[in-house]
Amino acid sequence: MDLEKAPPPREEPEGCLVVAIRIPVRIVVLLLVVPVRMVWDALVVGGRFLRDVVLRPLGRALFVWPFVALWRYVLAPLGRGLAWLGNALFVVPLVWLYRYVLTPLGHGIAAGLTWLYARVLAPVGRAVMWVLRGIGAVLAAAGLGVLAALGWLGRYLLVVPAMWLYTWILAPVGRAIAWTVRIVATGIGAGLYWTLRVLFVLPAVGLYRWVLAPVGRVLAVIGREVGEALGHAWRVAGHISRAVGRFLGTLLRWIFVEPVRWVYRTVLTPVGHVVRDLVLQPAAQAARAVGRATRQALASVRESARQARADVRRMLFGEPKQREMVDRREPPARETRTLGSSTTALTKD
Repeated sequence: MDLEKAPPPREEPEGCLVVAIRIPVRIVVLLLVVPVRMVWDALVVGGRFLRDVVLRPLGRALFVWPFVALWRYVLAPLGRGLAWLGNALFVVPLVWLYRYVLTPLGHGIAAGLTWLYARVLAPVGRAVMWVLRGIGAVLAAAGLGVLAALGWLGRYLLVVPAMWLYTWILAPVGRAIAWTVRIVATGIGAGLYWTLRVLFVLPAVGLYRWVLAPVGRVLAVIGREVGEALGHAWRVAGHISRAVGRFLGTLLRWIFVEPVRWVYRTVLTPVGHVVRDLVLQPAAQAARAVGRATRQALASVRESARQARADVRRMLFGEPKQREMVDRREPPARETRTLGSSTTALTKD
């Protein structure tokens, strides 16, 4: 493990071209970016206001709440009902059919197939395999001699002549042709290599080294400076836009909000208190008094009408009969127990 601290990266000194490009580019980019950033911030604020005040409540009212209500009060109960109906119509009968019909039937078929395999198919298969094994042994004994004869004839009629032809004729001719082709290809390749190098590679290398590379470095410096200027200008424009927004907010506050607040606090609130104390409260008290007087008058009118009906009924039909008192023989209330009294039958006075 290397305990020595690694040296910090050495910053390359900036040339005069970089310094000469940086300041004009930053000034021009700042002048172009500030209006764009202010418009962008205004659009962002307007978009947030529109989203929070209009689009989000409208979206909830038009899409979220209807779908929630549809799911909660229509689809979910319908789904539960369909699930219960499917369970009652399909799952329970299928389970019963599987458990009490198909399973015993399958067990019976499996037992029958097991007996058929053990008692019939297995002995027949063993006998057939014994016969086939005997036939195979006979055929193998006869085929080995035929194959040995065919192999000897093939070796001395085909393989040995082919090996001699390859070893003494085809291989030397192929080596000579390959050597000739290699020599020709080497010469042609060397000629093409130097031709292409002189005609294309060296001019391309010179063009890249003496033209494209310097131009690319200059363009890279300009692009880097433009990118850094854009980032710097965007940040500065953000501060400027924030300051302008705060200034406009403060201006609107002092032009509209504070006068309205001062009018409300200084003029409308005392006027409202005066109107409440001198107009509304006396009017409310008068209305309550009128209401009480009206209720009392209506109550007296109802009582007078009731008395008049009773007098008319008395003049037409006479005095109503008094209901006789009926002795219900209810037991009197129990007296409080004392030391000298008792409720038992033996000690009662």
